[in-house]
Amino acid sequence: MSRQWDSRRRLADLLERGAIAEAEMAAAQLRVQFPQDVEYARLHGLALLQLGRRDEALDALRRARELAPDDVDAVCNLATAMVANEQTNAAIEMLRGALKKSPGHPAILLTLGNALMGAARYSQARESYAMATHGAPEHPGLRLNLAAAELELGHAEQALRHIQEALQLEPNFDSAYELLGLVFRSLGKRQEAAQAFLQAEKISPENPRYPLQAGIALDDIGQLEAALQAYARALRLDASSGLALSQLIFTKRRLYDWVGLDDLSTRLHRAVAEQRPGITPFSFLAEAGTPAEQLRCASTFAEHTEAQTDALRRQLAFTYPSLKAASPWRVGMVSNGFGEHPVGRMIVALVEALRGDELELHLFATSPDDGGPVRQRLQAAATLHDVSTMSPADCATHIHATDIEILFDLRTFGSGSNVDLFELQPAPIQVNWLGFPATSGAPWMDYLLADAVALPSTMRKYISEKVIRLPRSFLPCDASAVIAQVPTRQACGLPAQGTVFASFNSSYKLDPATFARFMLILQQVPGSVLWLQSGPERSDERLRLAASTLDIAPERLIFMPQLPHADYLACYAHADLFLDTTPYNAQATAIDALRAGCPVLTLPGQGFAGRVGASLLFHAGLPELIAEDDEGFVGMATELGTDREALDVVRRHLVQAREKHPLFDIPAFAADFRRAIQGMSARHRIGRPPADIDLGGLL
Repeated sequence: MSRQWDSRRRLADLLERGAIAEAEMAAAQLRVQFPQDVEYARLHGLALLQLGRRDEALDALRRARELAPDDVDAVCNLATAMVANEQTNAAIEMLRGALKKSPGHPAILLTLGNALMGAARYSQARESYAMATHGAPEHPGLRLNLAAAELELGHAEQALRHIQEALQLEPNFDSAYELLGLVFRSLGKRQEAAQAFLQAEKISPENPRYPLQAGIALDDIGQLEAALQAYARALRLDASSGLALSQLIFTKRRLYDWVGLDDLSTRLHRAVAEQRPGITPFSFLAEAGTPAEQLRCASTFAEHTEAQTDALRRQLAFTYPSLKAASPWRVGMVSNGFGEHPVGRMIVALVEALRGDELELHLFATSPDDGGPVRQRLQAAATLHDVSTMSPADCATHIHATDIEILFDLRTFGSGSNVDLFELQPAPIQVNWLGFPATSGAPWMDYLLADAVALPSTMRKYISEKVIRLPRSFLPCDASAVIAQVPTRQACGLPAQGTVFASFNSSYKLDPATFARFMLILQQVPGSVLWLQSGPERSDERLRLAASTLDIAPERLIFMPQLPHADYLACYAHADLFLDTTPYNAQATAIDALRAGCPVLTLPGQGFAGRVGASLLFHAGLPELIAEDDEGFVGMATELGTDREALDVVRRHLVQAREKHPLFDIPAFAADFRRAIQGMSARHRIGRPPADIDLGGLL
């Protein structure tokens, strides 16, 4: 008997130390020798569960329960395995049966709470955890689980209280600091969130989750150098983490930290090919990926996201009313940019042009009111809902209650992503448009709004959504933006003479290959400078150093600080030619340049994100500014940079094109947008599934 006791202790020790494979082998051998021993069966099941061998784990744990039907550990472990095997409802019923035999038992109540959380039945989970605390008032983990349930219910203050209770019981409780960080994030207290995650990492430095969460929080508050180091720590601890890898690379790109970037990028492409979860589709657009890779990345991300919220989606189980053919269209748009933001500035004139009796437009703002003129115009033109403090589930419920028929996601992936909302499918028709120029790969997204230049038929097979092609650029371009008084060249930090090439894109879009092209242009155009948007932290310094290595004097790189939008637009008066980036083209900045009268030179990339510039230029009547290859791009930039007369001709052509070409025709864009809405709605109302819709124009 003492030998069996020692063997059990050894198995438990192996599991505690993380020697799972060794524990599984030892338990399997002991079960052969002692087939009636409940502990060997139970510990074997736990080892199998941690190894991901779920069916075998279920068999072992069911055998343990058969051997000891009233053993609480056996029941709770079996329930945990059942939840892992998507048998959550059965596990809940089994645990409730066990509670009848052992009323108020804290271990059963704890496991029941966990199962209810897995079923997205958060209110019931909270009650189960609360009852468990009565039986085990000194158990810090129960307080933490109670806090997690409160957070899911949107009760952040109650969650904070329970976390503090847990920390009073266990001051060095790393998981409590992790949850504290998540609560602070939900409250918008980003600095406090970062500190909480860093404290969790300090307590448990071997846990890769903590530096990863710290990196995300530091990223949120603009401390990119610190975030970069945190992502690197997370990746060292877990080399398989797709999220840590993609965030590390994306942050390096934003900081122009290109050391080791090629090797990391190779790892990232390999991870996408392996369909590793966690790689963010938005950051992958900055890579030189093929459309097939972009689809694979997005589909993998969407698949794992959908699996994580399957229980909540089934819990909400939205249904949609039947609509008569004559009913007005009720359309919604969701964004964190309904204000002084590129999205708000891009759509405000369109929203105003869409006003009409047959279309009811609702804007769901996931960011607070900034009090600016764009927000005021949007509020005047449409019904604007401030959902910035709502959880995704509450927001989805609110949208569903509004009876939205067609819901546009103006962000999809990236900062301010609406994935957790749209995957709950609050509307019967959901559309990917504007903020993410690529396929979402998501089964909850029905349509992608594009045009035939940005998304030619040769790329159709790499798009998971049905495609709506407008007969114009898919981006609305308003030529009526307010432009401030033009500053002097000296005030802009520009030399008194010489060609000014501009590229005001976000820093992550400027990769080493594109930068090398730009430097080659500066070499061939004497006296010219490259005008860039100033980047975060030490990024400007790094870029000047990179210029020096390519034999370009660092002072030929001029950096523009962040300016009010009207002042920024005024600066284009001194920009002779806007140089686009590849593989991720300019969007809002290219529109800004064109409406300010500055020509844009683009080099199309492989994917949708790399063809936005071509779409804008084609519909502006300037197809000659679409280069065919690197050599053509450098050659055309050099020619225009050294021939002032030719450049002036292009600029005059651009001014004339704004009057007669469709790019800046917002009323016409609104008419085509209505036709797209009509096409999607008509199919839905007669019970037909989504289908590609081509509204004419270039084929």
